[in-house]
Amino acid sequence: MASFVKVPITIARVGGAYTGELAIGASGHALAVLLDTGSSTLAVDGQVFDPLTTPGTRTTNLAQTVQYGVGGWVGAVVQAPVALAPEVVLPAVNLAVTYEQSPGMFSGAQGILGLAYAPLDAAYVMPADTWAARYPVAQLEASEVIDLDPYFSQLEEAGVVGNAFAFAVERATARLATADPAIDPVNLGLLVLGDGAAATELYAGAFTSIAVVHDVWYDTNLIAVQVGDQPAIAVAPPPTGAPPGSNSFVDSGTSTLMLAQPLYDAVVGAFAAIDPTLATLLTTHAVGGAGLDHATLALARWPPLHLTLQGADGAPATLTVPPDAYWQLDAAGAGLALAYLCGDAGRQGGRSILGLPLFCGQYVVFDRAGDHGLGAIRFARRAG
Repeated sequence: MASFVKVPITIARVGGAYTGELAIGASGHALAVLLDTGSSTLAVDGQVFDPLTTPGTRTTNLAQTVQYGVGGWVGAVVQAPVALAPEVVLPAVNLAVTYEQSPGMFSGAQGILGLAYAPLDAAYVMPADTWAARYPVAQLEASEVIDLDPYFSQLEEAGVVGNAFAFAVERATARLATADPAIDPVNLGLLVLGDGAAATELYAGAFTSIAVVHDVWYDTNLIAVQVGDQPAIAVAPPPTGAPPGSNSFVDSGTSTLMLAQPLYDAVVGAFAAIDPTLATLLTTHAVGGAGLDHATLALARWPPLHLTLQGADGAPATLTVPPDAYWQLDAAGAGLALAYLCGDAGRQGGRSILGLPLFCGQYVVFDRAGDHGLGAIRFARRAG
């Protein structure tokens, strides 16, 4: 088993999430998939992948359906050889092939690779071949449920890679400052499979380690948020129904820092205390709105955000998000920035999603075996 394997990834294909390329079946059918630590299922678009014509693929009597924040899909589970790199191959991977999906479900990608834990990878046991039968959701939901081993768990259990992976990236969305964003090096990154800490050429300095307090998502405990030198804003405890001890989770599939709405409102208030103009710009030019020209933004006047979370050793640990991470330059076109800090409008029930701005310029190791088995997320400055 190699200590680690580097896999090239890009944010240019989709714009707000990173994709890597899988080779599926004995013929190595290549598909670009979203890399998502906020889900666990491996699924590909049935409009571009046919299991009946892909050598080495076997249909089953299992089916899956997943809903994300922006749509969902229904699919038949097949088993097929899958490779994420020439040396990272499994002969029989559980793979959902969609037969129903929301419009634009995978954006510019052709599927999704969930990197979280088994409780998010449930499947339904059906009486017949699910690719042939294409059961409706109502019939699936009345059937027996089992948990499948997610792809990354299968890799680790087979001894192909160690029980960790890492992201080395620069952006939370594609930079649109050049004629071809696909070859802009700022839009490219690496997914490191295995012992990410051993890839010492990819990071500088010591790691700051954050506790994973529950292993469904990469669940964390956010303690406080501080805007520059303003007083720290205490974060509410986990809401009813949340995983124990967790009021937040770290998600590579979310392009923003999406704070629980009351927390976001308090953060905007802290910006306003520094300068009311900052609060106005932040809310007016958030992702989804109009871009703000760089000269008006004047990035140098913006303070960093300091996020204090429960550390892997139990003590508080602080991560700093610089202005050029929560503001993404050239995000709405050359010379136009967007704010990737927003509220959730109550949709997450009091939890915050810590997305790609937390990854920008960082080397982020998801150590699934650390901290006595629950895991830890370790952040260091990206080298170079």
